[in-house]
Order: sequence, then structure tokens, then C-alpha cells
Amino acid sequence: MAQVDLIMPKMGESITEATILEWLKQPGDTVELDENVLLIATDKVDSEVPSPVAGVLKEILFEVDDVVEVGKAIAVITTEAEADDTPPAPAAPTPAAQSNGSATAQKQDNSAAPAPVTAAVSDSGPVGKTDSNGRFYSPLVRTMAEKEGIGIAELATVAGSGKDGRVTKKDMLEYLDNRGNAPQAAPVATPAPQQRSQPVSAPAPTPSAPRVQTSGDTEIVEMDRMRRLIADHMVMSKHTSPHVTSFIEADVTNMVNWRNKVKGEFQKKHGQKITFTPIILEAVAKAIVDFPMINVSVDGTNIIVHKNINIGMAAALPSGNLIVPVIKNADEKNILGLTKTVNDLAGRARANKLKPDEIQGGTFTLTNVGTFGNVMGTPIINQPQVAIMAAGAIRKKPAVMETEYGDVIAVRQLMFLSLSYDHRVVDGFLGGSFLRRVGDYLEKFDHTQTI
Repeated sequence: MAQVDLIMPKMGESITEATILEWLKQPGDTVELDENVLLIATDKVDSEVPSPVAGVLKEILFEVDDVVEVGKAIAVITTEAEADDTPPAPAAPTPAAQSNGSATAQKQDNSAAPAPVTAAVSDSGPVGKTDSNGRFYSPLVRTMAEKEGIGIAELATVAGSGKDGRVTKKDMLEYLDNRGNAPQAAPVATPAPQQRSQPVSAPAPTPSAPRVQTSGDTEIVEMDRMRRLIADHMVMSKHTSPHVTSFIEADVTNMVNWRNKVKGEFQKKHGQKITFTPIILEAVAKAIVDFPMINVSVDGTNIIVHKNINIGMAAALPSGNLIVPVIKNADEKNILGLTKTVNDLAGRARANKLKPDEIQGGTFTLTNVGTFGNVMGTPIINQPQVAIMAAGAIRKKPAVMETEYGDVIAVRQLMFLSLSYDHRVVDGFLGGSFLRRVGDYLEKFDHTQTI
């Protein structure tokens, strides 16, 4: 009889840890090959972890809500195979291996002479993976600390409710809620007068949300995990990017007439329902090719220009939350390819069957607010992108048309398009020109094309 470790899988390039949501099997239960053993959650998506072998679940190494690093063993499964025939489980990456030996070198340096206390607890220094006492901080906690101006010394005072006293996101949220009301600790040393006169050396006060007074007939509903992540991401985006929004109104009569004409035959021939979304996506991808500087990200003072055009498509979930699956290399797909991809991603998003890699790597985002009956919107940029476009509802309206016989008023299908963009790197000329180009492609849609 052999034992096989069930390893926390790597769920994407940027994923370093995951939270255990639920154990579907308990010690003593029989598991089949590829049968799901537990549910896990990253900051991107929830996923199921299948068993790599058939056997019996012998031991569970972590409990529900524990945060586990990628590559660590989370359970032990016994099999009927001989121990010698069982392939060894992949070793969990160690900090030394991940840093190419720097951790080992640091340990040797520390053994030679004790590190100065000020270097270990400097409140202004960056928060590393561990502090001087070996306390581990997850990437999410480190990001939250950096965003809120919390140094390593202050972070060490946060009570952790995770395994081995680890600080979780919930701990950070609770700490930040009470941070503005807590008395400030007395400084260790009184700075010189000239230092006190320099406002740049003092950290900016962290604004605290106003307290809500509850009275009468009210109900308190706690945000679920996804809603908290969305809330944090939206607030971070507004803090990061100065948002500007431009609007145009496009005449999409040709697009509407073509779709209404071919939708029946399209579904019969290809087995797919065609909506307006893939047609709009095609126009967006063409416009990005024309204006590549809209397809960028900002890293400090550097502009990262993405060569691949990966368009995120905001999709509403039955829970009311939003998720943004990504259509990779959208410029390489025709309307049929985009329709298949859109329908597949939207269907699996509603069924919570998306893979982590399918909601990562987006370089631009489209949200269709018209599906809610809205005529326009001012969406928030999906960081680290620099632009997001909203398509409003298509409505019949009277419009002035130029003909060879003069101007006439006709009933046309019109749609508002809006583009929110990061004014750090996208100015009005670029943002407005890009949005106008999308409208031009939609207005010039070839309604004679065949499927």
C-alpha cells in the first residue's frame, strides 16, 4: 500500500496560494481517479481539485478557510499500489529555491552577525513575505498593506486568525475598519524640529468610512467573498487611475438588420446563437490594432505595450456579482470564432466552470450595459488595464441622414458607446479617437456579408 500526497495545484501564472472552501471528501472516504476532493478559491475564481489517483482519503492536512501555498501537500491518499511503483509527489517550492539562493545567503549572513533591529522593523520599508520573526504574509495581505501605507512594524501588530497566526484578508479588513478609531502609538523617539516641519515625512491620514446608523426596519447582509474582492478591486482602481470618460452615439442600423436577417440560419448552420456582443468585439479588436497605445498597462513610470489583444468580457453571474472572462487574441478571430468563444465563456461563467487562466491576461475590457436596458455607463477600469468600453442599449430614434436628394429624417438604430480611460497615459485625443474608430467600424458594418 502506497501513500500519495494531494498537492495544492497552480491555478495560474500569478496565483501563489489558494483558500480551502470545502472538503467534498472526509478521511476514510473512497476516492476515484479524477474525482473531486475539495473546493478551493483564489482571488480570481473558485475551482475543484480532483484526485490524481484512486484510493482512500487517509488524512486532511488543512482545514476549511486555511490559506495554502501552491505546491504544498493538502491531503494524503492511500492506494493499493506498491510504494516503489508510486511516483514521488512534486516537492513544494521553498523560499530559497524561489529566490535563486538569496534566502540561503541571507540566512548565512544573519548567522554571522545579528541584524540591526531597525532594519527588521522599519515601518517605512516594504513588506516582505516574512518578517524578522518568520511570520508569513500572503501576496494579498502584502498588497493591502502597501496600498494602505502599513509598514512591517505595524503589520506585525495585526492579530492573525489563520493557521499558525497567519494574517488573512478578513483580519486586514477588520484592522483597517478600526484603524482610524484606534489611538496612535507614541513615537519611540522625538524627531528634530526640522524633521517635524517637513510634511512629506509624515504618512497621509487614512480616511475611514463613515459609520452607518441603523434604526427601524433594517437587515444586515455580509458581503460574500467575491463581492469583497470586487469592492476592493474597484476602490483600488479609482485610487490608481484618474478616470476620464468619453461618449459617442453610433448608427448601428446595418449591424442590427444583418443580425436579425441571419440569426436563424446562423444557429441552424453553426449551432450558435449570435448576439451583438461578438460583432462589437470585432470592431473593438480592429480599433485596438489601429490604436495600439490603448492596449497598454502602467508599471511605475514605464508603459507596458501588450502585443496580444486579449479582450475581457464582463459577465453577470446569477449571484449578482460580475466576472470578466478573457477572449485571448481576439483580433485573430472572425465573427463565428468570436461567437463560439463568447457563448462558451458566458455559459461556463454562469455555471462557475471557468478556469483561472480564462479570467487572467486581459488587456482591454468590454461591458455591455445595454443588456440591463441602460443607454450608457461610466465603467471603472479593470486594473492593470488602462481602458474599458461600455456599450449601451440599441434604440430606434429619428436621425438626420444625408442623401443625394438632401437631408432626410429617418428611423435608425442608435447606440451610445462610452470609454473610461486612465488619464496618466491616455489623453483625450487617443481615447476619443479610439472610441470614434470603434463607432466607425460599427457604422460601416458590411450587411451584405454571408455566414
